[in-house]
Amino acid sequence: MPATVAKVTNRELAGKHRAMWAAGDYPKLAAEVVAPLGPVLVEACGVGPADRVLDVGAGTGNAAIPAALTGARVVASDLTPELLERGKTEAQRRGVDLQWREANAEAMPFADNEFDTVMSCIGVMFAPHHQPAADELVRVCRPGGTIGVLSWTPEGLVGQLFTAMKPHVPAPPPGVQPPPLWGDEDHVRALLGDRVDDLVAERHTLVVHAFADGEAFRDYFKSVYGPTISAYRAVGDDGDRVAALDAGIAEVGDRFLSAPSTMEWEYLLVVARKR
Repeated sequence: MPATVAKVTNRELAGKHRAMWAAGDYPKLAAEVVAPLGPVLVEACGVGPADRVLDVGAGTGNAAIPAALTGARVVASDLTPELLERGKTEAQRRGVDLQWREANAEAMPFADNEFDTVMSCIGVMFAPHHQPAADELVRVCRPGGTIGVLSWTPEGLVGQLFTAMKPHVPAPPPGVQPPPLWGDEDHVRALLGDRVDDLVAERHTLVVHAFADGEAFRDYFKSVYGPTISAYRAVGDDGDRVAALDAGIAEVGDRFLSAPSTMEWEYLLVVARKR
């Protein structure tokens, strides 16, 4: 593909992703369900008061705000300005100061070697092209600095949600990779390559007590979660396709119920040091 055509295509794709994440009410999901993940990543990265930190795909600041609460100087970057605005409000409520920057994870407006810690909590995994996004994580981190990424695994609940939605959405453009691949250790090691040392990858679970059954899980996600909203928009008014998507997502929720109203959502936590 010629470079000029590729730039236009990527700009259009970024616009679609921005609109997807602005749909629904992701800040509600971030606050009610996945908020515990941010502090996990901050602690794993060893963020402290002297650090300059970049949170990539920060959303509403689930990791950026806890990082700033340590006294670190934090920049929260995200493609979707609507999420950043909600993050600003939450940071003000919690009495913490940090910078909020609109930025594409595949081409960030930051200098080489600018940050001591570059992290992403279920954020960079949604960049369409994984290698350019990984290259940016490495580029803006200083030599000897920390790169930390927390991502849903393909086998876990959110990974399986994407599997259930896949037959109902248009095929992605060439070169676009599934987000849950960031939850595969071998994939992340290949993305970062020999530019990092001391890479540690661990699988953990987020215990969620929010949904009584798979139907409750489905109804919540179809009302607040951009990718799920997009899937339903893709099937439109076709009753059979809506019913199939309804059943598929509910089945995923029921499959991951480990006790009444209890689910375990698996994620991969990767922390490495830039050479």
